[in-house]
Amino acid sequence: MDKNMVTNARELTNTEFFYGHKACAGCGGSLAVRLALKVLGQNSFVSLPPNCMSAVGFLFPQISFVTNAIIAPFAANAAVLSGIEAGAKALGLKDHHVVGFAGDGGTADIGIQALSGAIDRGDRIIYICYDNEAYMNTGIQQSGLTPYGARTTTSPAGKNLPGSIKMKKNMFEIVAAHGISYAATASIGYPEDYLKKVSKAAQCESTSYIHVMAPCCTGWGFPGERTIEIAKEAVDCGLWFLAEYENEKFTLNRKPSSFSPVKEYLMKQGRFRHLGDDDISIIERHRDHKWEKMLKNWDS
Repeated sequence: MDKNMVTNARELTNTEFFYGHKACAGCGGSLAVRLALKVLGQNSFVSLPPNCMSAVGFLFPQISFVTNAIIAPFAANAAVLSGIEAGAKALGLKDHHVVGFAGDGGTADIGIQALSGAIDRGDRIIYICYDNEAYMNTGIQQSGLTPYGARTTTSPAGKNLPGSIKMKKNMFEIVAAHGISYAATASIGYPEDYLKKVSKAAQCESTSYIHVMAPCCTGWGFPGERTIEIAKEAVDCGLWFLAEYENEKFTLNRKPSSFSPVKEYLMKQGRFRHLGDDDISIIERHRDHKWEKMLKNWDS
């Protein structure tokens, strides 16, 4: 294993690079940013499109990023990252990282074109999607990564609709289909797995991508002190998975011998409490179909 690989919290610096922000108590996205920057360190250039982290991290006259940081246009975060890396290369800078943090909407919907272009070019950037499964910063609207049955302000639940009627867009495999050098999924509920994957991304010489599950207590409807529990349970019940794509191969990092109950996970969240058993069965069938394909075709 590389000597610079961070595998657990004891190896993290005590220095904070994202500090004093105004995020909600229990914010999963802020934890994803904080942990990643502790791995990447002071010599990092950060870009964020308009999202919760840019909203709570850039409040004039205060900025919560100790590293260099910029807010990019919503659709252009990956393009801005590419420009920063080009500038750093032109200046002859060494031992630096260029990293972007975008939400699910800014990645899977509005930002996907710029991300696709950056991967095609092989620019040496790290793109981290913190997935809270809706456009939380602008009022909890549905995104391409909102799961089936979730109530949002644009996917209301009632007699005729269960909330969102679509399953999550498979962003991890979309990115992998580009032939990217390194891509991974993670969860803040399993932080050591996340730390290791950020470390691996930092060692890539071309574009790398990490998709981290980062629950939003405000938008999902659960107490802030349960964020890590919810993030962990998403993995344990099989609705999220931990995996990597490198050397043209998919690998499952965690293969549960059995799943915890999906219903228990869903009913802890206000956005799902309207669901009946039939809706939950649809979610379970989709999960089982997804896992059947992964176990058949991916390494583990």
